[in-house]
Parts: sequence; C-alpha cells; structure tokens
Amino acid sequence: MTDVRPLVLIVEDEPQMRRFMRATLTSHGYRLLEAGTSTEALMLATTHNPELLLLDLGLPDGDGIDLTRRIREWGRMPVIVISARGREDDKVAALDAGADDYLTKPFGVNELLARMRVALRHARAGGTESGAQTIEIGDVVIDLVRREVKKGGQEVHLTPIEYKLLVLLAQNAGKVLTHQHILKEVWGPAYANQPHYVRVHMAELRKKIEANPARPKLLVTEPGVGYRLRDRGGDDAGA
Repeated sequence: MTDVRPLVLIVEDEPQMRRFMRATLTSHGYRLLEAGTSTEALMLATTHNPELLLLDLGLPDGDGIDLTRRIREWGRMPVIVISARGREDDKVAALDAGADDYLTKPFGVNELLARMRVALRHARAGGTESGAQTIEIGDVVIDLVRREVKKGGQEVHLTPIEYKLLVLLAQNAGKVLTHQHILKEVWGPAYANQPHYVRVHMAELRKKIEANPARPKLLVTEPGVGYRLRDRGGDDAGA
C-alpha cells in the first residue's frame, strides 16, 4: 500500500534542532528527509521530490536563499523558511527568492504545523486553478468572470486597483507576499519602490472587506515585509 503521509524535507545544520523537528513532525504523521547542507538538500529534493521543504538559511556550504532560487528553477513545492535571522531584509529576500512563508526561531509548534497544513493544502489544490471562475475565502466570494466581489452575499464595490490587489492575495491565500512583489504584479515594475501605494490601497480595501478594519482578520500585515490573505478555508497560518 502506498504511504500517503506527506514527505517533508528538513534542511537544518543544527543536530539538536533536527532532532526536535524530527520528533515533532513524525508524531504528527509526516514522513521526513533530512539534510544538513545545501548540497545534500538539493540532491534529496531532486531525487525524492518532497511535498514541502522546511529550510534554515544559515547552512555551512551556502545560503538558504540561494538554495531557494535554485529549487525554484525547477520545483514548485512549498518552501517554509525557519531561521534565527529575524531582520526584515532577510525575510523579504527569502520570500522574493521564492519561499512561501517565513518563521523566526524560536517558534511555536502549533504555528509551524498550521502553516505547513496551509502550504500543503494549497500546493495540492494547485493554488487557484487557472480554470476556476470563483475564489471563496470565508464569506468573501470573488467572481473572476464578472469581476465582482461579494461579502456575506452583498456586492462590494471595488476600484480596479483594489480588485487586482484582492485577487492577487486570494490567489496566494496563506502565502506572504512582499511589498515589492505586490507592486510589480498590481502596478507594474516601475512602481517596485513605492510601498506607500500598497499601504494606502490596502487600507481602503480593508474598509470594504473587513468587519473591523482597525483589527483585520483576513487581510493581515506582515510587518516590514508585506501582506498575507489569511486562509479561512481551514487551519489558520497565523499572522
């Protein structure tokens, strides 16, 4: 019988951290591969095609950001960076290189498991399928054909920019999108260094989508990094 438990590649050079993650993840039903170097990680990723990578940035033979870029040349499996580097620049660099999420050590086990579930669920669904006509996040329904948005069954009137912003976040629900990525996708490459554009339009979008815009539950800020549309279809990935 085929083993259907998700196969996860842990890329971590600290033996103590690997033991901790091994004990935690195996007890929650995951199969594991382990690598302590970038070279070993790339070999395991290409030969075993894991469903998810948990990646430390500080590796003895290279940087995890470079490894993420190399993997993204051929692989689409989710990459969650787990690192002691807490600087915003490191988070942005990892996400722009192709990582799907970022956790700073020390982290809570429940938060890690929730983010893994979200990443795996979206990977198996192929994100938002190209043929899909609607996207549903909680009580928000986006009709991609009519370019209409409804919340609780009531139509929400969005500007063209607000609509593009919401669709981009919804198509990547549960994933952190950096300011730069959002600007390039919504406004174009010429606006990549204008983060205030995102903040202004996000504030307006929250007024129309959130029950309490001052305490958003759906359109979540990742301080200094970007935004995440929180996945309401299952386990939260946290904020």
